[in-house]
Amino acid sequence: MAEQTQDVVSIEIEGKIGLVRIGNPPVNALGAAVRQGLAQALETLGRDPQVQVVALYGAGRAFSAGADIREFGKPPVDPRLPDVCDRIEACEKPVIAVVHGTTFGGGLELALAAHARIGLADARMGLPEVTLGLLPGAGGTQRLPRLIALEAAIDIISTGRQVPAEEALSLGILDRLSQAGPRQAAIEAAQAVLDGSLPTRHTGEIVVTPDPAMIAAATARLGKKRPALAAPIKAVEAISHAGRPLREGLKAERALFMELMDSPDRQGLIHSFNAERAVKRIPEAGAPPRPVASAGVIGGGAMGVGIATALLQAGIPVTLVETNVEVVDQARAKVIGNLDGAVKRGRLTAADRDWLAGTFGTTTRLEELAPVDLVIEAVFEDIAVKTGLFGQLDRICKAGAILATNTSYLDVNTIAAATARPQDVIGLHFFSPAHVMRLLEVVVADKTAPEMVATAFDLASRMKKVAVRSGVCDGFIGNRILAHYRKAADYMLLDGASFAEIDHALEEFGFAMGPFAVADLAGLDIGWATRKRKAPTRPPEERYVAIADRICEAGWFGRKSGRGYYLYDDAGTRVPNPDALAIVAAERATAGVKARAFTQEEIVARYMTAMISEATSVVEDGIALRPIDVDAVLLFGYGFPRHLGGPLNHADRIGARLLVERIEAYAREDGHYWQVPRLLRQLAENGGRFDDLNKANLDGR
Repeated sequence: MAEQTQDVVSIEIEGKIGLVRIGNPPVNALGAAVRQGLAQALETLGRDPQVQVVALYGAGRAFSAGADIREFGKPPVDPRLPDVCDRIEACEKPVIAVVHGTTFGGGLELALAAHARIGLADARMGLPEVTLGLLPGAGGTQRLPRLIALEAAIDIISTGRQVPAEEALSLGILDRLSQAGPRQAAIEAAQAVLDGSLPTRHTGEIVVTPDPAMIAAATARLGKKRPALAAPIKAVEAISHAGRPLREGLKAERALFMELMDSPDRQGLIHSFNAERAVKRIPEAGAPPRPVASAGVIGGGAMGVGIATALLQAGIPVTLVETNVEVVDQARAKVIGNLDGAVKRGRLTAADRDWLAGTFGTTTRLEELAPVDLVIEAVFEDIAVKTGLFGQLDRICKAGAILATNTSYLDVNTIAAATARPQDVIGLHFFSPAHVMRLLEVVVADKTAPEMVATAFDLASRMKKVAVRSGVCDGFIGNRILAHYRKAADYMLLDGASFAEIDHALEEFGFAMGPFAVADLAGLDIGWATRKRKAPTRPPEERYVAIADRICEAGWFGRKSGRGYYLYDDAGTRVPNPDALAIVAAERATAGVKARAFTQEEIVARYMTAMISEATSVVEDGIALRPIDVDAVLLFGYGFPRHLGGPLNHADRIGARLLVERIEAYAREDGHYWQVPRLLRQLAENGGRFDDLNKANLDGR
């Protein structure tokens, strides 16, 4: 046995087998050093007369998760990944790839260029480039359709979805599965090639004829989606070239890839990708997190059930407290139902579900939370209720326990002051359904200890959530901004636009649902309760729209009652509620408003300008650390279109000067609502961008 090491790529020779090991932790990203090492390894083994078969495998937890994100935006360094894939394809000696763990993007493209592929049971593979506004640019759109059915190739490439090992085998991406470890699987597969029991083939020599009708249907389908993003459509166009000789197909793929490199969609999607990582940069990052080995959840409603499910799925035993005896069993059934759903979706095994269910308990007694490390309350959104509860928890819970409130709006400082340990109190604002939604706002009160914040971020990571640090204000980051831009929608509704027109305009813009459809889904009574709470402090000069109040007074709370702004059938289909339309007309008459028409462009401009204005104020007030934190909240909690990168990333596309001009024009109608934030005016005057603030903060300047 002989071995040579080239930094992150090592060569090992076992008889007639040349083993190439990628060892670039944590996920074997294909940075320049790896690409150079692979190219050199192929050249070295190709010249060695002893070696008859080459096998590639990855060390650690994955074969390769793809490109090195540290190289994003930097000039390319040779050899490029397409060159390395071409060298694998052209190698005269059979090359086998053994894939395990996350094998994404360029990692899968490496494997597709090999002459046979072996998968381990934990392998999950995919070509997620479309989620970053690109298409697979190292042969993925040419080699995958040569290996599997065209329909499956279009699906995998245009959606970026992950494919588990068993499915990959059935599709033909993999040639066989192995129960061995990566190195042993590589040796066994190479030996099978030598023995003649594992066939190999050059993918480029496989001839296929993509069905033009299927290509056209896929293109039309993707073009009808909203938003109709360029990358999936271009990816299908690239696939259409898979019937040409490989060299020509790769050339066409590369040209389409380069077209996408400068697209606005790509910039927004890359920003969204970076946001998920940037929000982890917090002042408390160096503090040691407290251990969380057990948790209590108070409240058996939808939010409490979701939080309990999220904690259980993170492997944390949970005791759920619900004082209403009739609700206890219902809450338990719903949590178990959520775990069953995770099994059906392949996120849990049946054995894991059974184990987690065994760590879940319910009770009507708060005292049973005495030994837990973390308590999260999800009770009625009333400050008196919450402060009273925290006073009880202060007496019951052990020293050092984390006391968290799931409040959406209320003052966490006031809640913390109800205890003798305000340093242990923090806001953990989950979004419904809590076991599904990725955002977790971590609300840091004035006396919250740094290790509490570090613990919250560690907990979010365990739950696979995106945590964003927020200061204390009414509504924190997301709901504060929502409360503001929602008024812009209400003002347009009162002034003449219909709620269906507003929803349609914003759905065409890229939101999955417009604001009125979202309100119906969330429950109109939730916003109604907030408006009633804030009514005593509402400024007299504020223009107030009471349409939603009138709808709620009629007992229509949205989907859960079958009607709100819209009527809903059992399938969830919505049509405008004629009684709600009558309420709109009556409120216009009461206000003396002469209805006027709004174009889609004007609806989007007003709505987005209102959102950006309040988002700017949130940064200016220090509630959010950076503009990118605001973007993350709206992206992961409020359905902001990913390809636009968040409201403040989108603001940079519009330009601060134009935004100021818009606000000043709108202010001629309503000077109280439309006010130019000081920070936005500064950016307009200095030619600055929100991204400049992100870079200054993240670079430590």
